[in-house]
Amino acid sequence: MRSVLDEALEAGAAVSGGRVVTYVPALAEVDPGLLGVAVATVDGGHVFEAGDADVPVALMSAAKPFVYALALADRGLGGMREHVDVEPSGGRFDAAGTMPGSGLPYNPMTNMGAIVTTSLVAGDNPDARRERAVDCLGRFAGRPLTPDPEILNSQRRAGDRNRALAYFAASTGAMGADPAEALDRYFAQCAVRAGTRDLAIMAATLAGRGVNPLTGDVVTQPWVARTVLSVMATCGMYDAAGGWMAEVGMAAKSSVSGVILASVPGRLGLAVFSPPIDEHGNSVRGVEICRHLSRRLNLHLFA
Repeated sequence: MRSVLDEALEAGAAVSGGRVVTYVPALAEVDPGLLGVAVATVDGGHVFEAGDADVPVALMSAAKPFVYALALADRGLGGMREHVDVEPSGGRFDAAGTMPGSGLPYNPMTNMGAIVTTSLVAGDNPDARRERAVDCLGRFAGRPLTPDPEILNSQRRAGDRNRALAYFAASTGAMGADPAEALDRYFAQCAVRAGTRDLAIMAATLAGRGVNPLTGDVVTQPWVARTVLSVMATCGMYDAAGGWMAEVGMAAKSSVSGVILASVPGRLGLAVFSPPIDEHGNSVRGVEICRHLSRRLNLHLFA
């Protein structure tokens, strides 16, 4: 497996283009040359990695599937769909679009839908709700994870568009909590840092029906993992989701920090990290690495 990952890194390194995101100042300082990949198997919890897989990276949108899993467990699918739908938007990740008729966010993988999702996490008070979301991310990874203060403050300074999305969602009745509180929790989950290795384990936990392959912890129920993977498959790569599914064929989630994580149910989770992103918000070299691994290991869901 290590030789396969080395091949994939070479394929990714040969791709040029993309840019490091600049609207979050802390992310603009990341070395654009970083490149890492990791694979975690569902059975036995074997983890293989290559390149810069241990370099901590801000989860940003890569946190969305896991917080969605937490909210799903709290509210049920029917309860969640009263606030956020599960349809592909066809638009940018930070678009202010809503479903015709209902006025709800299209899905929980867009920023607007993710902020609403965060507002639906249960807890006795704001601190408890924030702690539950961060703890959930750690359980998926198999070790404690925490928000990075510099990244958190950077997001708050650059968060006007997300504030606008939160209050827009509140105006439609979609929000489950005060918008300011939901935003605080959303920024915190995005600021959590983890390595590519951690992200592969998180993806493998979803692929393993909610069971962490390293710790054996039942992080979530099988129906929750199935639902999350379904939404990732149709919405996780934003307005490039159709092309991704046709070519790569894995349930996946990207992030403007340069992360892509992907799950193959019953087999494995994988993650890649390369900061330069394309116009869709997806890592340019990360997409190529995933494409290479899909072909090399026959990972396409419909193969």
